[in-house]
Amino acid sequence: MRVLIVEDEEFLADMIAEGLRRDALAVDVVYNGADALERLRLTDYAVLVLDRDLPGAHGDEVCRSVVEQRLLTRVLMLTASGTVRDRVDGLDLGADDYLTKPFAYDELLARVLALGRRTHPALPPVIERAGITLDTARRQAFREGRYLALSRKEFGVLEVLMQAEGAVVCGDDLIEQVWEQNMGYRTNAVRVVLSKLRAKLGEPSVIDTVPGHGYRIGVPA
Repeated sequence: MRVLIVEDEEFLADMIAEGLRRDALAVDVVYNGADALERLRLTDYAVLVLDRDLPGAHGDEVCRSVVEQRLLTRVLMLTASGTVRDRVDGLDLGADDYLTKPFAYDELLARVLALGRRTHPALPPVIERAGITLDTARRQAFREGRYLALSRKEFGVLEVLMQAEGAVVCGDDLIEQVWEQNMGYRTNAVRVVLSKLRAKLGEPSVIDTVPGHGYRIGVPA
């Protein structure tokens, strides 16, 4: 799941991003409304965590843009005002949910995950293919019962390949779904992670490279 955080309090924005990344989400951060509009134009996000009172372009304008463009992105609006009128106004603009500052991180995480499930169809929490078991809820991976100590990127790449059910996934799609601020990455980053992932998975190899197309989870030779 890819999340965009738009918050002009940089310390708060970075703290939220750090927490969501620990919970295995791909997170981009901007600190004003103008940058948010540009990022939404370039990248598909499952969830937008949006402060309402922003410089550059007001949060209301950003929310309206999401609605007018008919983006699939779900909007969680943040505000320092907890009045009923303010909440109603935010929801009338097209926000999907509303959270008043200060808030508990666990509540924000729960709301982000709930909105993300509304953006994408629910997937089974445990995926099995080619002798690999992926428990997406507990963020654990096993091969033939052997636990795999994977980094966040390695787990993310393996999850995308497993969800593809044997279909080929190109490097750009892996970057889009696993890496933050994907415009700055190149396919070499994918190759490095795949190399480490293959080493941890061991032999026989289950990740096939399809020249000129991408990668897939195959059947061990």
